[in-house]
Amino acid sequence: MDALWSQVTSYFAHLSQVEAVWLGIGFLGQGLFFSRWVLQWVVSEREAKSRIPTAFWYMSLAGGIIVLFYAIHRKDPVFIVGQGLGAFVYFRNLVLIHRNRKQAPSG
Repeated sequence: MDALWSQVTSYFAHLSQVEAVWLGIGFLGQGLFFSRWVLQWVVSEREAKSRIPTAFWYMSLAGGIIVLFYAIHRKDPVFIVGQGLGAFVYFRNLVLIHRNRKQAPSG
């Protein structure tokens, strides 16, 4: 365990300020991306049925785009493709949600 801790602290100690900022951006994106699942779980538990709130898609899009920027900075083609395609799906879901709200009869 000490060896692992030593490797982790050594990694962070050798980061430049720019790389530390990018690491923070990556963690921010991942944190936002993860928190959408917590939101979905809480809403589903509260309503006692599976639900995906609109905020889930906004959090997906924001977190996905932040991670996409991080992946581009890191030049990681796996995450670039995955988050790029994911961002398209999240955006499309938001378009469909807003389109359906505009078409819904007011009452």
